[in-house]
Amino acid sequence: MIVYSDEQILKGILRHDNLILQYVYKQYYYKINYFIKKNQGSEDDASDVFQEAIIVIYRKLKENDLIFEKSSFAGYLFSVCRFLWLKQLEKRRIEKEKLNELLPFQEDLYDDSLNELVEKNERYGLYQKHFATLSTDCQKLMQLFFEKVPLKEIAKVMGYKGEKYAKTRKYKCKELLIRRIKQDTEFKKILEDDT
Repeated sequence: MIVYSDEQILKGILRHDNLILQYVYKQYYYKINYFIKKNQGSEDDASDVFQEAIIVIYRKLKENDLIFEKSSFAGYLFSVCRFLWLKQLEKRRIEKEKLNELLPFQEDLYDDSLNELVEKNERYGLYQKHFATLSTDCQKLMQLFFEKVPLKEIAKVMGYKGEKYAKTRKYKCKELLIRRIKQDTEFKKILEDDT
């Protein structure tokens, strides 16, 4: 089997290279899975945490905010997974002290930006969940709006009679999305975490 350097792994994650992502999964997933199962987690929990950790690392790379001079990629990945699992356990109201110290952990890797990124991921996941429940028409309209397409152009693309109707329709779709998000129990948990 080919062994990739930390630099190759990071570049691969940044460009969504399937070979690199499969390599990372084969090399490191079993340790994360073992750690989470030993600490009140399930196979699904391990899979979710692992995927979220890769997304966190990808976003940090994209923002040029990934620094782990004293560590390897593996050490950084384990620390991010551990951090995510602790956040998950906090939500489940399980005491942190029960965690078995099985993975290498570096306190200096945790910073406010990692915490902020995890919170952004939670919010974005909630947004995506409810965006997917909108009608195809609403999704298309909102997507065009997010891409800053002018209302006049949106009306043409969507086959609406005019700019005014496009604006009204966009408002209704946006309100529906906001209402669905606010009614979600996850939204209430995120608000509680922010206070």
